[in-house]
This record gives sequence, C-alpha cells and structure tokens, in this order.
Amino acid sequence: MLLLLALLSLALRTACLPELKAFVVAHSHMDVGWVYTVQESMHAYAANVYTSVVEELMKENHRKFIAVEQEFFRLWWDTVATDVQKQQVHQLLQEGRLEFVIGGQVMHDEAVTHIDDQILQLTEGHGFLYETFGIRPQFSWHVDPFGASATTPTVFALAGFNTHVISRIDYDLKDKMQKTKKLQFVWRSSPSLSENQEIFTHVMDEFSYCTPSQLPFSNRSGFYWNGIAVFPDPPKDGVYPNMSLPVTDTSIHLYAQTMVANIKNRAAWFRTNDVLWPWGCDKQFFNASVQYTNMDPLLDYINKHADEFGVTVQYATVNDYFQAVHSRNFTWDIMNDQDFLPYSTEPFQAWTGFYTSRSMLKGIARRASSLLYAGESFFTQYVQTYSAGSVCKFWALEQLRSLRWAVSEVQHHDGITGTESPKVKDMYVNNLMNGMINVKKLMASIIFDMHSAEKNGQLYSYVAGKDAGKQVSVYDDLGHSVPAQIHNSTEAHSTYDLYILVTISGLSYRRYSVKISADNGLAFVAKSIKYRPKVINYAQHQSKQLLSVLNNCYQVMWDQDTNLMHSITDRETNQTIQVTQEFLEYHVNGDVKKGPISDNYIFSTDGAAVQVSKAVGLEVVSGNLVTEIRQYFYSNITALDHKYAIYTRLYHVPNGYDGKLLCHRIEQEHRVGSLELNREAILRTSTNLNTKQMLHTDDNGYQIQKRQYKAYMNNTVARNYYPLVQTAYIEDGYTRLTLLAERAHGVSSQENGQVEVMLHRRLWNNFEWDLNYNLTLNDTSVVHPVFWLILGAKDVTNVLSHTGAVALEHRPVVMFGNLMGEPKLHRQPSPVQSDPVVLPPNLHLQTLSIPGWTYSSNHTEQLQNIHKGNHKEEAADFSRVLLRIRHLYEVGEDPMLSQPATVNLKALLKGLGTVVLVEERSLTGTWDINALNRWKWKTAQHLSQGFFNTKTAENVTVTIHPKEIRTFFLYFKDH
Repeated sequence: MLLLLALLSLALRTACLPELKAFVVAHSHMDVGWVYTVQESMHAYAANVYTSVVEELMKENHRKFIAVEQEFFRLWWDTVATDVQKQQVHQLLQEGRLEFVIGGQVMHDEAVTHIDDQILQLTEGHGFLYETFGIRPQFSWHVDPFGASATTPTVFALAGFNTHVISRIDYDLKDKMQKTKKLQFVWRSSPSLSENQEIFTHVMDEFSYCTPSQLPFSNRSGFYWNGIAVFPDPPKDGVYPNMSLPVTDTSIHLYAQTMVANIKNRAAWFRTNDVLWPWGCDKQFFNASVQYTNMDPLLDYINKHADEFGVTVQYATVNDYFQAVHSRNFTWDIMNDQDFLPYSTEPFQAWTGFYTSRSMLKGIARRASSLLYAGESFFTQYVQTYSAGSVCKFWALEQLRSLRWAVSEVQHHDGITGTESPKVKDMYVNNLMNGMINVKKLMASIIFDMHSAEKNGQLYSYVAGKDAGKQVSVYDDLGHSVPAQIHNSTEAHSTYDLYILVTISGLSYRRYSVKISADNGLAFVAKSIKYRPKVINYAQHQSKQLLSVLNNCYQVMWDQDTNLMHSITDRETNQTIQVTQEFLEYHVNGDVKKGPISDNYIFSTDGAAVQVSKAVGLEVVSGNLVTEIRQYFYSNITALDHKYAIYTRLYHVPNGYDGKLLCHRIEQEHRVGSLELNREAILRTSTNLNTKQMLHTDDNGYQIQKRQYKAYMNNTVARNYYPLVQTAYIEDGYTRLTLLAERAHGVSSQENGQVEVMLHRRLWNNFEWDLNYNLTLNDTSVVHPVFWLILGAKDVTNVLSHTGAVALEHRPVVMFGNLMGEPKLHRQPSPVQSDPVVLPPNLHLQTLSIPGWTYSSNHTEQLQNIHKGNHKEEAADFSRVLLRIRHLYEVGEDPMLSQPATVNLKALLKGLGTVVLVEERSLTGTWDINALNRWKWKTAQHLSQGFFNTKTAENVTVTIHPKEIRTFFLYFKDH
C-alpha cells in the first residue's frame, strides 16, 4: 500500500511538471577590437575564456557553452591551446556541449558593411572550422550590431543557417513587439529570393544578450561571479572587481527567486514556453570555474523546487533552444524585406552617427577589400595559366591571407563603424595597410615573373623632390600612343594628375609606358581658368550669368553669381533638373549637463544645419578627356584657406570607345576637414524633383530599401538618417538622381527634393563613459570621399547604377614605378593574359579565388580525415578554385535584366584552362548544396514542417535567378 501511494505520488508529480522551461545559454561576448586591441584582449581575458571554459566543461558533462568570434578562438587555438586542450575541444564539439554560432571571424556590423565583406569574414571562419573540426555552424547570434539589415539574414540562409538571432532594434518597436508577442517570426528578407531563403528570426527581449546584472540583494554584477575583466593585466590573486556574492545556503533561494522572476518576465513576451536565457555578457567567463561552480547548484535548486517556482532550467546551446521551439510546430508570422534601421535606444539616442564616424577608416577598409578581390583573381589566373611561374604559391597564399584576415577583422561591429578607441582604430589601419602592401608585393612579383626581362625594375618607386614637368607621352605595350591628359593637381603644388583612357576586359590587365620628356609630349595639357570668389547670397535671386560645362551625356550649369551648381541637363532626353550643392554643419552639444550629445555612435541635434561658407571660388580645368570644375568654399570673401572643396569631373570619350558608363557619371571628390570640435559636416544636394521626401538607400550594396521621411516628437533629424553603403537615390515620377559611394556614409532626405550626405564628424563630450573609454571621436583628419552622380530617366539610371556600383567598388588597381631601360614592346599577349571573363550584364563575378583549404568536399571523407588526424600537416590545396556569381537585379526591376541568366562555366573560364569538375556549394563553401537541408518553419503559406533543399544538377551550365548568389568549387585539368 505504501509502495502504491509512493508510485501514485510520483506519477502525479511527473504529470504536473511546469511547462515553462529556461534554456541557459552560457556565452562570452568578445569584441574584436573596440576599447582595447585584439592583443590586449587576448592577454587580459580572451585566452583565459577558452582555456578555463574547456577545462570546466570537461569536469561536468551537463555543462555547455557557445563560442562566437573566430578571430579570438583561432588565436587561442594557434598560440595557446595545448594538444590535450585541442583533443578536448574535438570531444566537446562531438558531444554538442561546445557549439560555434555564427562562425565568422567577427560579429560583423550590419549597417555600413558591404555584402562582399560580410561573406568574406564568414567564409574565413567557416573554412577554419570545417577544416579543423568538420563542423558547420547553423545558428546565428547577431546580438550586438547597432540595428539589423535585411541582407544579413539572406547571407546566413545562403550559408546554411536554420535560425537568426538579433537584439538591437529600435526601442519603441521592440516594446510593441514584446507586448504583442511578435519577437519571433519568419523573415523573408529578400523580395526576390522570398521563401527560398527565408529564415526563422528571434529578437532578444529588452534584456538583450546579457544576464540581468542588478540583484535586489547585491549591488555587484548579478550572475557574473567571476567579476569584471581587468586591463592590461589580470590580477595575480585572481580577485576581480564587482564579483557577485557566491551561491551559498544563505543566498541560493534569493538567487533562485531572482532568476525565476526574470525567466517568467521574459516568457510573457514569447509565444512558446521555451525561454532563451543568455548567461554571460561582454568579457565574461575568463574564470569559468567560478561561474559554473555557482550556477550548478543554483540550477539544481530551481529544478528541485520546480513545483514551487513553476520553472525548470537546463544548460543549453542555441541548437537546443531552437530545436525545442521548432518542435512546437507553431504557425509563425512572416516579415518581408524591411530592415531594422535606424536603431535608437532612447528618444534622443539615435545611433545614426556611426554611419559616418571615422570616414578615413571606412575608405581604407573598402579600398583594401577591392584590392583583395583583384589580388585573389590575379593569383588564381596566374596559378591556372602560368604553370612555369616561379612565384612561391605558399608565400603568395600567406600574403592574401594577411589581407583576408585584416579585411575580415575590420568588419567587426566596433570596427568599420568607427566606434572604437583611437588605438584600436590604429590597429585596424595598420593591419589593413600591411595586408595591402603584402598583396601589392604579390601582384608585383607575378608581373615581374611574367615579364622576366624587366626583373631589374622596381614598382612603387616615386620620383620625389623635383618637378617632372607637363610633357608626357603614354604608350600601350604594342607601342601605340594612348589618349592622355595632364593637369595640375588639386592638393599639392608641383605635382600633376595624369588621366589615361583605357579599355580593360573582365579580369585582365594592361601595361602602359609613361615617358617624361622635355620635348612636346602627346598628353593633352589641360587649360585652367580661375574665377574670383563670389559671396553666396542665399536670398532668392534670378541667375543672370550661367557657365556651361558639358560632355556627350550631360550639360552642367554653374551660377556665376554664386559659383554654385545651378542645374544638370540630361542631353539624351533634354530634361533639365535644378541642382544646387552646398556644405553645411550640424553644431552639436558636447556637455551632458546641457542636453543630448553626439558621440561615435549617436547623432543628436536640435537645430538645423548651418551654412559653413560665405564665399565660393571656382576653377575650370578643361581637357580632351576630362573637364574638372573645382569649387573652393571659404568662410569669408577674404579667406585664403578652405576646409571644404568639391572637384566635379565630366568625362569626354573619343570616338571608337564604348564610354556609356564613363560619359553618364558625374564624378565628385569632396575635400572635408579638418573640422572644428562638435561639428558634423554634410553635403546637401537640393533639386526641384518632387520626391515627397522619399529616399531610397541600399542595404549593404545588395538590395534597396524605401525610406519615407517620418516626423517624430523629438530628434527627427537624426532618426531620419540611414546608412548609405553604396547606393542612394531620390526620384519623381520620371527622373532619378542616384548617388554611388566608395565608402559608407549617413544619408537623409530632410526636405522635398533634397538628399544630404554626412561626410565627416569631429566630436568631444564630457560624458564620463565616453571619457573613460576614449570614445569621443576627436577626429582631425581631412577626408576625400568620392561619389558618382547619375541623372536621367528611371529605367536608364537603374541600369547604369548597377553597373556603376560594381565599377566604383572595383576600380582598376594602378601599379607603377620605374623600369630599367627603354620599354619593351610586346607583339603578343603576356602569359596570364587569357581570354577575358565576360558575364551577361545582369551578373557579377563576385569571387574568384584559391582559398587554400585542405578539407575534402565529401563530408564523410572529411570527418574520417579529421578522426585519423590527416588534416594536421596537409599543405594548402591550390587545385580548388572558389567561384561566386551574383545576380544584380530584383524580380521585376527591369524587363530584360531581371530575367534569369544562363552561364556555361566551362566557356566562361576557358581562358584559365579546362574545367573538369564543378561542385555547387553553400555560400561559404562548407556544404554540398545537394546535402544542405535547412529547417522549414510553418507559416500561413507553409502548412507542414520539413526541410529546404535546393538540389542542383551537376552541370557546367547554370541558370542564376534574380538576386541569387551561386557558389561553386571548380577544378581544372592539370597542365
């Protein structure tokens, strides 16, 4: 009878177990730069995180941990981890107790990064993880970027992810989503790819990715028993500041009550009874022993009192949590292609300043990415077409890897954003510059190897200290003269700008000889006419004198009463648009006692932008290839120096050249700086287009978002700023004005027919937090951002902007220097000059590289190799070529160019050799596309669960649909 009662009691207890379950996900958020350099962070805490976590996970098999940023893990793996620790990591991964989420080198920013660089840093991390462990991350943890782009979920879906986790979205929107339990949804972030690349998305609640730090019985750091990391050196006694009260018999119930209350609080905002409870925060788990030995009894205590608390808890990975949510088989709402930008944390805290912060770093990062693209493709061609080459391939790969690492690193959400301290900015710049030097050395070595007769020459040798003169002749390598123009430089005396008109086919290069002579040269010497500065009269007036500058596509008129631009005429349609440009500055507060401030992150101004110049000087430099209009903006009519200038260039294309894109762009280079303190400099372009304050901007150079101007109770100016990564435009019913940018900026349309771009920022404030971390952005640099303006009918400019964006992103790499003796003329193409790689006009060859990974494309074989230890000593693989092709157009964007495009890969790359095998892969290369089965989530349009599977025929002929990015491994016939 007693046994029966005991069994009955147990049955009732089991049946009444609480449904609310908390998945405790242990993590450490480690910024790859920010306040401290990567090296400082490794020394102070990051290395200890992995050392101590691995040790603690091995002690108790119920403990788990997720790892995010690969840069820190790879540094630990390569420089710290012992053989025993490496074996333990393999074991923990196999047991599912250590999980890599995202798997990229960094947690990249989403607002100001380009899609190419997002894919690069993700590929770098994924390649390492698959090569080393045979694992492929399937979950994101994008919890710290300042706003969420619609590009990132598409990238993650293409990489094989099942779910996407974000956190930082606008505070009022998050509040609404919490109240309506809308924090989880299926995101169809690409309007063209739609359900094929949709991804289940989880928005962290208002507590974000950190465990609540304030406890009612402790003023320390909440559930972080190891305290706060100390820089530059860890304390020798192991006692850190702000260590929480330990879990003891006295405190355990208080801890349990606090934790359960927070779990229930969060549970109320989600539809399922599964609660994601992140345990950790920035720089946590550097002493994992203290963490786990306190959390272990706490979780055990809650579970033993589950009836009382109404909650059960367990250590978990991200996979564990989403497996539980997925198994619920709920029907989820669909979110379409809108993004979560901009991001505000409070009414006067719009995080739109970082779109422009550290403009110089943004420019260097983009140029480094472009150079890497050129270096990768050049090396790939060299390996495939010049088998007799003497350049060491292993050395070459190291040069490329140095720039891959640097470009990946700076994509961090406190890197290219400009939100880091000055010394961290210097770290990024130094790594980028060193990587660029390495890749240029590689490219120079390849050039010299293919032109062995000129090995005594030197690239990058500069003639300094004397005026070379204006008499210049330019010849191609067949000895033919080349159209050229020379004129005095804008920025330096006794130096000249040389323009050469060239035609370069896809993935090819050309060689030119520049001869400086005292005799009359063949280069056209441009003529300069200077006009005296004019006082700007901002009152309404009728222009009496207009200066016309034109090429075959545009006529640009300048108001000679003010020396400002007056109008642009599209000569093809004879449509004239009034266009005026001027520099202004937002004056912002730097005293926290006087109101909201601007800093690295935040842009905040109560006042309108003010004009910075009272007079404008004008100079027109006329030539046979380019006419350059130079505007110098002065603080007053008698000033001799200027902080602002615009150099506008119209190109003239001689007969016999296809100059459609060259002719149809108005190139503008701006000179800005150095600024006074607490100034935010903008260029405002005003037109008579009836735009209704609608602005269009790009998400990461991949897709366009509509940005309708919104009026807010406060901070309206800042909250209507958006990231401009590559493209922005305004339009009326017929005409579009497009701006293409070579670096990221903030952009807005504050009035009808206007577009303003923030070009530069210099800020200082007395906010103690900013001062403590040196995040005041006292940037005294002078920046030279470049834009291409395209004006015309919407259908025409749409096509030109796609082509132009790629052309601006990948401007030709110019290498020059002294060669010994007379130029040698070549009657035949050089060895690497193969048939050009030419794609249909709606496709872009996004990647052509030799990654060097040694992993097997066969997953079973790769796991066997890792188990046998075969992966350790293998040399780089130079036989595998990584190819990505991207469709540039959306569905319905253009009647012809939005159609699918079919390409024969064998024919496309015949100049490199004979393609003998093609394998289609996931975006980062680690999945065979035929084996990639992503989770499907039930929506109103998907009534049953299942898997996404995009099987492809093993064929060299592929069809690429709008906005698709297709990734392949190619193998060529041995020479």
